[in-house]
Amino acid sequence: MLALADDLGHLSYVVSGDGPPVVLVHAGVADHRMWDAVAPGLAERHTVIRYDLRGFGESAPPSGPFSETGDLCRLLDHLGHPRVRLVGASWGGRVALEFTLAHPRRVHSLALLAPPWPGYDWSADMVAYDEAETAALAAGDLDAAVRVNLDMWLRGPARDWEDVGAELAGLLREPMRTSLVNQDAVARHSRGVTGGDPAAVRVPTLVGIGRLDVPDFQDIARRCAAAIPDAELVEFATAAHLVALDAPAELTGRLVPFLAR
Repeated sequence: MLALADDLGHLSYVVSGDGPPVVLVHAGVADHRMWDAVAPGLAERHTVIRYDLRGFGESAPPSGPFSETGDLCRLLDHLGHPRVRLVGASWGGRVALEFTLAHPRRVHSLALLAPPWPGYDWSADMVAYDEAETAALAAGDLDAAVRVNLDMWLRGPARDWEDVGAELAGLLREPMRTSLVNQDAVARHSRGVTGGDPAAVRVPTLVGIGRLDVPDFQDIARRCAAAIPDAELVEFATAAHLVALDAPAELTGRLVPFLAR
């Protein structure tokens, strides 16, 4: 991987393919590798940029205040891309949305996969998940915290582990551990997101959701698609929260014509 160094550490990134640039922003329990099965199909037509958010994957945890949208802006300036297509998953979707609102002239189109919604009234199941993760981390049991997150975000509420690709937990376990180890530093230094209004988006937008995802996120995806003018809602029948892992071929098949607009 390549690295963009700054006063706070560095951002790691990888570039493949050739053509109009598209940036893939990973979920908050993953890193750039969550796109491994999607990037090759996009790279046939695009310059595909994948990077690790600060404190995730191979990017250093922050040593001072930073903003996720500022990091993305700095990376695009470094690579010489004034305007890009953005695809973001979960927390990466929120980063992509906020970047679009802050820098509308720099975004050609936007794809959001199971993004969170600012100020959402989370269900009892989501509260219980958060409490279980907090308890495991407070007890110093990182393995238990990883299991809690794998259950919620990879397996999901609607299927058993035997229904999940056997290799996916192995792919996600290490990035998830890194995110948990660094999450206090990230939370302490991140300036967070502004909670901007999705209705202010004025670029072509696709909103994707897995039908096996947490009900909260299915509701949020429909809200988001309804709020953004002319947004297209796409549901993936075999996917839970991480569509790029569960249904990479189907996702690529949807993204290729959307990004070609």
